[in-house]
Amino acid sequence: MTFDIYNTDGSLSGEKLDLSDEIFGVEPNDHAIYLSVKAYLANQRQGTHKAKERSEVRGGGRKPWRQKGRGAARAGTTRSPLWVGGGTIFGPRPRNYRQDLPKKVKRLARKSAFSYKAKDEQLIVIQDFSFENPKTKEFSAILQALNSEGKKVLLLTGTSDMVVYKSGRNIPKVKVLEASKASTYDILNNQVLILQKSAVEAINKTFMDTREAVN
Repeated sequence: MTFDIYNTDGSLSGEKLDLSDEIFGVEPNDHAIYLSVKAYLANQRQGTHKAKERSEVRGGGRKPWRQKGRGAARAGTTRSPLWVGGGTIFGPRPRNYRQDLPKKVKRLARKSAFSYKAKDEQLIVIQDFSFENPKTKEFSAILQALNSEGKKVLLLTGTSDMVVYKSGRNIPKVKVLEASKASTYDILNNQVLILQKSAVEAINKTFMDTREAVN
């Protein structure tokens, strides 16, 4: 699978890059994507939610009125879950929502996500670029040149580049990540996926290393 490489001004550089069919040309597995995204979203949850149950609410030690003779329902405490100010019935408790997946399923999900992007023509390969200092205006100009301004964009860099990251973080709907750290959710949750040339090499290396480790 061959892609043209663009310059930062939106013009074609004249170079072409072969993207591995083992990564960008597989038959997408929707179930693997579903499992990966579900696990990713679950792992974002802190699980610190907490509500007080009946035994944890302060007060209510005295019986509010006598058992019989008032024509009202019997009550032993004002902290009953049926009363205002009472405890919560089966309230949420702190818990760990973490989900783990087999490495092969994670790999298949990421490959499927990349393949969907390539298949749907939502993938752009661009020459490596950076700035001397964080420049949001220059970053925005690159997006405009690539007809991606105003769209939900994910830019993947080959290595960690804080200057590029800081240049793009204030632009609405734009996210910058190191290629090796992009999850299936990140890859799919955008309208345009922009890969720096070095990011493609990093992706190939990531999957090659993983394949060797698995095998």
